[in-house]
Order: sequence, then C-alpha cells, then structure tokens
Amino acid sequence: MISVRKVTKSIQNGARRVEILKGIDLEVPSGQFVAIVGASGSGKSTLLGLMAGLDSPTSGEISIDGVPIHNLAEAELAAVRGRKIGFVFQSYQLIQTLTALENVLLPFELNVAGNGVAKARGLLHEVGLTERVDHYPVQLSGGEQQRVALARAFVVDPPIVMADEPTGNLDSTNGRLVLDLLLERNRSKRTTLVLVTHDAEIASRADRKIVLKDGRVVEDVMVVRGTEFEEARAVPGGQESDG
Repeated sequence: MISVRKVTKSIQNGARRVEILKGIDLEVPSGQFVAIVGASGSGKSTLLGLMAGLDSPTSGEISIDGVPIHNLAEAELAAVRGRKIGFVFQSYQLIQTLTALENVLLPFELNVAGNGVAKARGLLHEVGLTERVDHYPVQLSGGEQQRVALARAFVVDPPIVMADEPTGNLDSTNGRLVLDLLLERNRSKRTTLVLVTHDAEIASRADRKIVLKDGRVVEDVMVVRGTEFEEARAVPGGQESDG
C-alpha cells in the first residue's frame, strides 16, 4: 500500500545543509497498523508528511497504492491525497468558520460526487458527537475537535489513514478514545494505519513498530500480543540490511 525507496530529505539553513532523512526504505502492506517512533528531531513527522504527499523528498521514490507520488504535479498529488489518504494532525487543523458537520463534509465535497451529509452525520455519531454537529471548533473541547478530525479523515473511506501524534494534545481518557476509534477503523475497514507517536503504550498496540534515529531506520519490528520480534528486514544498529 505504501512504498518508500531510498528517500532523503534535506533543507538549506543559510550556508548549512541539514539532512533530515538519510535514505529510508520501507514497505507497508494493506491493512497494517504501523507506529513510527523516535526522539524529537529523528525525522518521523517529516517521513509521515512525505508519505502523505504533504511535502516532496529531496531524492528517492514514494508510491501510494501503486501510484508514484514523488514527482506528481500539485493538482495530481492533491487528487491522490483526496482519494487515498485521510490525515489526522496533532493540532486538529479544523476550519474555524465551519461547523463540525461542515468540517467533516469538506473532503467529501472536494473529492466525491453526490451528497455526503448523511455520511458525515453518521460518522459524527460514530465518534460520539451527535449533539455537536452544528458547533464550531471554538465551542468544542480538544478531545471533541480531534474526534471531528477523525470523522473528517474517514469521510471518503480512504484506504490509508495517517496520524501525526493524534493523542499528543489530549488527556489520557480522550487519548484512549481517539486511539480506539483509529484502531476500530483499522480492524473494521482494513484501513492501513500509519501513526507517529512518542507514546510507548500506543506503539505496543501496533502491528509493527519502526524506530527512527537521526534520519535513519534503526529498528523495524513486528509487535505481537505485547511482545516484539524482529522482522526479516529489521535494521540492526541503524545499518540497512541487504535483504
């Protein structure tokens, strides 16, 4: 579902060139829940943004559901994002002048023909916000705003959902609720879920954990019933394997 080949990302900071990602190779099969972890500055959010088509790599190739996205024009890239990927931000990124219902509807109206009101209402009911559909973001708590963001990410039934620290601004109760909603979508719809997190408990619930350090994959393990075992392509000591 997601293919990343020899991807690098660097930025120019005055006279200094900063390398953020240093040759990332990974494959994510359909339906897998992947947690990407690592210290601040390790490159995990940058990697997620590249896989989502929110930014372009300096070099390398990225494909989403068989479609190469690393060299697409912005209009084509936006079309792929709109159909294939639901993205959940840590800071919600709701449009303040739109109601909860209107925020959820927006991706549907941009990418799908027909009337999506019933579907948007159904999703808001699914995330426990039936009574809040006509409220604006400023009238909602942080947990409620993030649940609106989840419903918005789900509304076009994308095969992939990506989330960047989706519980980072929430208390433990709301954080668990948001994670449970993401996991339910992963199980019921077989949605591929890629999630960046600092939370070890969240990572332990994933099918697979990828650890980044200094812009490289240093660990890639499958997680089974709270224990971990290395995949055949795990990267020991931060060095890329030949397999």
